[in-house]
Amino acid sequence: MDSYLVLITLIGIAALGMAWMPYFTERTNISYALPYVAGGAIIYAVTDRLPFPDPIQAPETTLRLTELVVIISLMGTGLKIDQPFSFRSWKVPFRLVTLTMILSIAVVTLLGQWMFGLDLAAALLLGAVLAPTDPVLASDVQVGPPLEKNKDNIRFSLTAEAGMNDGMAFPFTWLAIAVALSAREGFVWHDWVLKELLMKIAIGIAGGYFIGKALAYAVFKVSKEREIFIRDGFVAICATLVTYGVTEMLHGYGFIAVFVAAITIRNYELDHEYHRKLHSFTDQIERILLAIVLILFGGALVHGVIENFSWRLVLFALACIFIIRPFTAWASLYSTELHPKERLAISFFGIKGIGSFFYLAFALQHADFVDEKLLWSIVSAVVLFSLVIHGSTASYIMKRLGDRFLTPNKPTDEHQR
Repeated sequence: MDSYLVLITLIGIAALGMAWMPYFTERTNISYALPYVAGGAIIYAVTDRLPFPDPIQAPETTLRLTELVVIISLMGTGLKIDQPFSFRSWKVPFRLVTLTMILSIAVVTLLGQWMFGLDLAAALLLGAVLAPTDPVLASDVQVGPPLEKNKDNIRFSLTAEAGMNDGMAFPFTWLAIAVALSAREGFVWHDWVLKELLMKIAIGIAGGYFIGKALAYAVFKVSKEREIFIRDGFVAICATLVTYGVTEMLHGYGFIAVFVAAITIRNYELDHEYHRKLHSFTDQIERILLAIVLILFGGALVHGVIENFSWRLVLFALACIFIIRPFTAWASLYSTELHPKERLAISFFGIKGIGSFFYLAFALQHADFVDEKLLWSIVSAVVLFSLVIHGSTASYIMKRLGDRFLTPNKPTDEHQR
């Protein structure tokens, strides 16, 4: 049997299955990620006719596939936030992407050195890749599509955090790379601060804002004035690729730029119906790619990406999920107006996923880390435990909180008509 035919058939079935996954999640309260990972594990256990899923043996494929999923997810995440941008109204997610992220990186770095004997570079890399929450796998705790007018603090905060912190993890990933290279090239703190922390973030924000502004002007204002009615949702994917590519060529952080561009486009005409089509198309493409990545992750588990599965890996993963993220986020949200239950929910749902795989693959292509296999094992274990724990509790907990803290989705006038 031709392996290519097996592959495209599997991709077709996996993508088709995603059409029923929202119904599956609603009925079972289980994230759709879990059956896809389990299915990938079963498929790879019974056949050897698919691409080998080891990320260590296929670093470039791992890097580019996860990169594509994340940037499309970032565009979709930004487009679906109904809350107008302002530093005041976004103060909770800003705390999460600054205070929580820095505290989490510090604690994971220390724990990685203590529990696994990692050197400083590897431990710092572990902290950086596990700090961001995932915009791809967190749909169960995020706001719904555009114009649903969801006002709850929990979903908005987690959605905005997931959009922002994938880009904010980059400077610390580069810090780990710089430390790994320091024995050969030396390390200068002010170079890292000026270039990786300040300049690239500034270019990412500026690139995203100006490209997003230009695209929004062309889509909304020029089209309206010239009576050119654009109805195609694929414009969102085009905007994603243009923003990411241009910003990266300017040596800025493309992840930041894509999310900023999405927010800029959305805020240009906040209540325009076209945002529904833009988000819908990104969501569909994202879910097709995600199906592939999750199946490959399941296959990687079967083929030993988590080498020497031990109590240390289990304890570390549980500590990341139940202690490090909740306590650092809880501390960061001190003195906010959030109800304690809202604060607790936001603190708990620090879902790890595809972004962590991207950052790890990215760093390993730019520097040699002594414990490469161990790093993949640790990160894969944390993502797996996060998928199982968060994926089996998110829908249930959010429904329980919904009666008191979450504003129900109300149909727009258009839907009512």
